[in-house]
Amino acid sequence: MPLDAQTQAVVDSIAASGEPPMHTLSVAEARQAQLKAVAAMGGKPETVGHSEDRELPGPQGTIPVRIYSPKGKGPFPLLVFFHGGGWVIGDLDSHDVLCRRLTNAAGCVTVAVHYRLAPEHKFPAGLDGRLLCGYPVGCGSRSHHQRRCHAHRCWR
Repeated sequence: MPLDAQTQAVVDSIAASGEPPMHTLSVAEARQAQLKAVAAMGGKPETVGHSEDRELPGPQGTIPVRIYSPKGKGPFPLLVFFHGGGWVIGDLDSHDVLCRRLTNAAGCVTVAVHYRLAPEHKFPAGLDGRLLCGYPVGCGSRSHHQRRCHAHRCWR
């Protein structure tokens, strides 16, 4: 089955870039290459109503999150976003442009969650953090963002 036309265009663009294939790079080189590619394709970050970096409690320490709120008066729906990267690459900065677009397009509060990456953290460390962070996102302490989304029903 052929790829979707938009997906094929991305694959072709990557192939034509002249950059070495990701699987041939060291972990550090792959992380830098991904940031460079995202910057080239991502475009200018959109303005959102408010954004802030926070940390949630996790099984092996804190889990970094970035919370985006749309402009306007809530309550807004809540989207919890886990970045891609095959458990090895990606972070809050690599998906910032996308999360801002999602926040504005969907009119929602977006909580972007980072997780512990391999190979520094063996599987299932990243998965554990992702699974456990849902509770504090939905039922954690009140913040500017939490007062503005529908999930406020959880907060005491």
